[in-house]
Amino acid sequence: MAAVDLIVRNIGQLVTLEGPSGPRAGPAQKELAIVRRGAVAAVDGRIVAVGTEGEVTEAIESTPDTLVLDAGGAVVTPGFVDPHTHAVFARTREDEFAMRVEGKSYEEIAEAGGGIRSSVRSLRAASADDLLTRGRATLDRMLTHGTTTAEVKSGYGLSLEAELKTLRVIDTLARTHDVDVVPTFLGAHEFPDEWRDDRDGYVVHVADEMIPAVAGEGLAKFCDVFCEEGVFTFEQSRRILLAGVDAGLAPKIHADELHASGGAELAAMVGAVSADHLVCVSDDGIVKLAEAGVVAVLLPGTTLSLGKTEFARARAMIEAGVPVALATDCNPGSSMTESMQIIVSLASMMLRMTPAEAITAATVNAAAAVGLDGEIGTLAPGKLCDLVIWEVDDHRAIPYHYGVNLATSVVKRGRVVRGHPDGRKTPGPAPAH
Repeated sequence: MAAVDLIVRNIGQLVTLEGPSGPRAGPAQKELAIVRRGAVAAVDGRIVAVGTEGEVTEAIESTPDTLVLDAGGAVVTPGFVDPHTHAVFARTREDEFAMRVEGKSYEEIAEAGGGIRSSVRSLRAASADDLLTRGRATLDRMLTHGTTTAEVKSGYGLSLEAELKTLRVIDTLARTHDVDVVPTFLGAHEFPDEWRDDRDGYVVHVADEMIPAVAGEGLAKFCDVFCEEGVFTFEQSRRILLAGVDAGLAPKIHADELHASGGAELAAMVGAVSADHLVCVSDDGIVKLAEAGVVAVLLPGTTLSLGKTEFARARAMIEAGVPVALATDCNPGSSMTESMQIIVSLASMMLRMTPAEAITAATVNAAAAVGLDGEIGTLAPGKLCDLVIWEVDDHRAIPYHYGVNLATSVVKRGRVVRGHPDGRKTPGPAPAH
């Protein structure tokens, strides 16, 4: 019998998502493995027992130092995982937001010197301390809304010096913040001004100089590229991703966001962990993603923020057997939100994903999109104890009750990091069954 340091009890719906390892696809994306009147017990940050309160009580031993959290009959889920963010940046771009509202397109704003290149200029001028302060505040807001793990990309530096500065800031956040941070190198986010007349030369610079330097310092887990019309071509993207693979960086890709650029097909070709955006993905691209087991990370907040009416075809992907994940795309230009809750709502409202599919997409499938589904994304013995107590008594209310923060308490690695639940040093009686 295990002595534990944390018990969460009196859970009305315990959304465990226990099941086969790996991301969920097809009908399996609806299976939440809900335990009613449940409990979770953990020690040293890892779960040791999950089940009905009676089953958990019989399996564990508490001590006077055991923290007991009463969920009050509420819903408990795994902590949300945000697998696509640009959370380290120097300034916001509400000026561009106003331009979009007045009718300017994303491409028109970029051609006028806005967009990613605007963020590049401000990040290059910012100090690492300034970036760290802003990045920490962004992660704070994510955590408050129930995100316990987030991928964070570079990509607003676009020079070796500025990319390394960004990734070192991300590394500091990973070591010092309660949110677990997964770093991604995105030197191929756009062509910087000084390379716009020699785009192939910049591709060589990214592949032959930036990637080895990033990998040499161990600053990234993934290598990403913006494969899109007007940015990196299919062949340029392929060269960069394969250079990343050679350096030990797993591939990710911004694919088919604004046009059908072949990004999904490239993701399948290089064995990418995820292909992200996919608003304009081709039918053949969907088939290729399913065959290769690539996770599709959909970003409905970006589509909404850009004022578009065509959202990613989540239903077609799910029906084809593609595992679908969700992310905020938190960034200053096209999706200024830290809330995975609003993304889950948009997934149901605009992508026609069921509440169960959307929750799966924000937990176990999102964990798979950052290569961590063996550690997080479900509530099962041996996994990290990352969970959220929600101010609802039915999991379907999480996407339904939108625009407010429903996360009352957030537990990260077995510690209460947000909220003030009813914690006691001695467990109370189990509820009647």
